[in-house]
Amino acid sequence: MSAELLEELLAVARDAAAAGAAVLAGRDPSAFAATAKTSDADWVTAFDLAAERAVRSAISAARPHDTITGEELAPAVSASASGYRWSVDPLDGTMNFIRNIAYYCTSVAVTGPDGGWLAGVVAAPALGRTYYASRGGGAWLSDRGPDGVARVRRLDGPLAARNGNLLATSLTYDRTIQSRLASELAGRMQGFNDFRRLGSAALELCAVADGGLDAYLEYGLFEHDFAAGALIAEEAGAWVRRPQLSSALNGLPSSSETLSAWTAASVPVLAGTYTPPE
Repeated sequence: MSAELLEELLAVARDAAAAGAAVLAGRDPSAFAATAKTSDADWVTAFDLAAERAVRSAISAARPHDTITGEELAPAVSASASGYRWSVDPLDGTMNFIRNIAYYCTSVAVTGPDGGWLAGVVAAPALGRTYYASRGGGAWLSDRGPDGVARVRRLDGPLAARNGNLLATSLTYDRTIQSRLASELAGRMQGFNDFRRLGSAALELCAVADGGLDAYLEYGLFEHDFAAGALIAEEAGAWVRRPQLSSALNGLPSSSETLSAWTAASVPVLAGTYTPPE
């Protein structure tokens, strides 16, 4: 994998994520057209669909032979497929978006012919933050300082355990899984002082990369939920565990498959201390 190709892929990912985030930045409650997908806590809006179309358009314009899979639209496979595939979550944190809570984002990542993740971007317009990483190139955050000047800094995450450890976790949308995870929470909190729930898997993974969170665990994620954020956390030095799911080329996995699988990221020394047994 040449440095030039990695730079190209990251540039395309940044442009595509920015295109999706620009759609989200036009947030207008009168135009939501929101409908429930799997439960009263799992929604899709017109903005999800418009953002995914914007992301796909940006990718296709730059790399027309790449495959694209995503949350809302069917897989797009070129007749002369390049072997590179993009995983798109146009709006991670839809409920936050609907409720005007700032933790929502567009997430874009690309995998190569060997299946390894090569570049990922998480753009959060309401936060004014763009997280990004490429394989072997480190993890980075672009935002604005208190003086309003744009800045870029490398993310190193918390590399050692510290006082006041924070765990991010979720109880999922499924009532049966909720009950089980609630009963496990006290045991999982051993070694942590408190927990947080941001409502966006991608941004929680980025928060581990940025050192805001010490650990993250969630059941029920799809590939597009974690693809970019997991690479960003990994490149920041975090321990990362991705679930093995059915190929996104076949559409979204079943709820039973995702709800039995878990994703995690943490300070390396905490790996295994808060997660289920393998």
